[in-house]
Amino acid sequence: MRKSVKIIFLGALVSVLVMPGLFVWADPSPSEERQALEEELRQLEEQIANYDKSIAATAQEKKTLENTVASLKNKIKKLDLQISQSNIIIKDLGLQITDTEISIDKTALKIDEGKTRLSAILQETYEEDQRPLIEILISEGISDFFDNLVALEALNIKNKELLINIKALKSSLEDQKQSLDEEKSGLEKQVAIQTLQRQENASTKAEQDSLLKLTEAEYQKQLAEKSNVEKQAQAIRSRIFELIGVPEAPTFEEAYNIAKFVSGQTGVRPALLLAVLTQESNIGKNVGQCFVTNLSTGEGKRVTTNAQEKKVMNPSRDTTPFVQITQELGRDVYNTPVSCPLKNSSGAPVGYGGAMGPSQFIPSTWLAYKDKIKNMTGKAPDPWNINDAFLATGVYLKDLGVQNNEFKAVMRYFSGASWSKWEEFYGNSVLAIAAKYEQDIKEMQ
Repeated sequence: MRKSVKIIFLGALVSVLVMPGLFVWADPSPSEERQALEEELRQLEEQIANYDKSIAATAQEKKTLENTVASLKNKIKKLDLQISQSNIIIKDLGLQITDTEISIDKTALKIDEGKTRLSAILQETYEEDQRPLIEILISEGISDFFDNLVALEALNIKNKELLINIKALKSSLEDQKQSLDEEKSGLEKQVAIQTLQRQENASTKAEQDSLLKLTEAEYQKQLAEKSNVEKQAQAIRSRIFELIGVPEAPTFEEAYNIAKFVSGQTGVRPALLLAVLTQESNIGKNVGQCFVTNLSTGEGKRVTTNAQEKKVMNPSRDTTPFVQITQELGRDVYNTPVSCPLKNSSGAPVGYGGAMGPSQFIPSTWLAYKDKIKNMTGKAPDPWNINDAFLATGVYLKDLGVQNNEFKAVMRYFSGASWSKWEEFYGNSVLAIAAKYEQDIKEMQ
């Protein structure tokens, strides 16, 4: 790729030399190029900010849809349970109604039997009443006649009472059956309503699922578009850094040679050093984009837009070391780029910026290591120099115990002695980059 670019460039140059009358070569001055790049970067940063807002809104919409879908799932599950419960009760009521109907039929038969017996008793009593007195005296005697009559009357009364009780039982059973019918009918209506509610919720859930898929697709699209714009912005920042004095980044082969040398001095494997430097150089848009403007407060401004920034540097910890470092290196303290502070989703600073150079050392930490680096190189170390930055990173990682546990050492490099779970993305990312670089190194050799 690098060779093809050179061929195209040489071809264009030959064309200019052969046909000087057709072209006028007019390179913009560094200040003009920087001004144009800063304007382009400002526009890209506006796009990134807009993407951030859109992504946040879409993420919230996605979360809302996920909550809605989850709520609908729970409602559907609850309705399924209620419908199952109601169907069991309806089935039980149906059995009770059947039993009650059987009891009513049996009671009706008993009533019919009681009516038949009562009719026979009444008929026999009537016949006894119609017999002539002379016949009764001849055949039975007056005493037996009255005894028989009293017995029939008692049986008639008992049978009437039994018939009344059976009728009352039949009426009670009929009332009970009516009540059961009404309860069963009410439950059946309730099940019908619950079934309709379930169907409606299932339909709504299907719509929400569809919207969630579309929202997720839009969310991923926005992330990809933001990533592309961030890459463009990073490329422009790199060029701006060159124009304001940040050394040009080495090629991968050059960086590997430096890392291999540092590995010999510190024992840190080259691929891990390269991964840390890659992560630090691309950790975000805060790398080297601020100037400190007030050493007392640590406030500063953005390199590209002059926008005021708070917490560019910790005034109690880093401004004094920063002045010492820049003075020793002959740099202008107010025009030497450092990292801007990270910000949360609402735009408020999270901690301080002020990290220096490719390895992103804060001034106070660099002061603690600069003598070690000086003893190894024989000259005053420069955190903006790629060789010194590599060496300092290797020495620091060695002190952090990288040979015992690379992940812990990398996380201590990023967050200090302790860190939150969400910060582990840094260590995981560095180790993933290192694994890729191991393959690249094998292919290069």
